[in-house]
Amino acid sequence: MDDLITIHVTDLKGQEHEIQAPTDMGLNLMEAMKANELPVKATCGGMAMCATCNCIVKSDHDLPEMSENEEDMLDEAFVLDVEGSRLSCQIPVSKHIDGLRVQLGELTDPEA
Repeated sequence: MDDLITIHVTDLKGQEHEIQAPTDMGLNLMEAMKANELPVKATCGGMAMCATCNCIVKSDHDLPEMSENEEDMLDEAFVLDVEGSRLSCQIPVSKHIDGLRVQLGELTDPEA
């Protein structure tokens, strides 16, 4: 299918998951990870208000610029002071992120 992309997600235990996500449904990365049953808390439901969907981008993809809300949230969450930190709810699923590699961040785990 032309409307599916592949995203590589490393969980907090170091296990890599290769997930498929459709580009024609208006999803963001957080929604794609949750749909693939990855452990993402996403407390605010994708409003860039909690940082519990944080991830660290490991590949060299050209992602959309951070909004002011995303930057503010990442600044407030002191554990996210890592290069490549993003809120996965702010990364739209599109053909531009095919092959994206991310690692789940410390705040994502719903068991924590």
